Amino acid sequence: MKSTQSLKFRNILGAALFFMTASGLFAQANFAGTWAFNESKSNFGDSQFRFAATTMVVTQDAKLLSVESTMPGRDGGEIKTNAKYNLDGSVSENQGFMNTTSKSTVAWSADKTTLTITTTMNFERDGETREIKSTQAWKLSEGGKVLLIESTRPGPDGEMKTTAAYDKK
Repeated sequence: MKSTQSLKFRNILGAALFFMTASGLFAQANFAGTWAFNESKSNFGDSQFRFAATTMVVTQDAKLLSVESTMPGRDGGEIKTNAKYNLDGSVSENQGFMNTTSKSTVAWSADKTTLTITTTMNFERDGETREIKSTQAWKLSEGGKVLLIESTRPGPDGEMKTTAAYDKK
């Protein structure tokens, strides 16, 4: 009788540990916080374009990722932009540069640690509509203290890949 109870207890304990571990393994990354650009941890390669916000305030819930970015302006001031991304994979529309609208979709990696934002922006130039597609892969490192945003977008000499790093404040 004692060995049967012991076996049942071990089975229940094993199942509980399995479910606790599995749910922890697939916990969705949370990017919420105030983030400051860290140039020394960033990698822009040979690109002359160092397109990165100086600070970002990110809020996140189960349905939405909201990003308020601050960048230096040409006149020495600051430019603030706001973007909202639906975390359910549906299309999000945000105001882009030069009065354009960007359309983005979000996808989580299988382990829920990386969030990939795929964006398409159309704009008029010389009477033609041009389309630009880009991706951003958001990942946390250093125990959640650093946000890495790996961007891929077209450049003058082909595809550009950069990584902007942000320290959590």
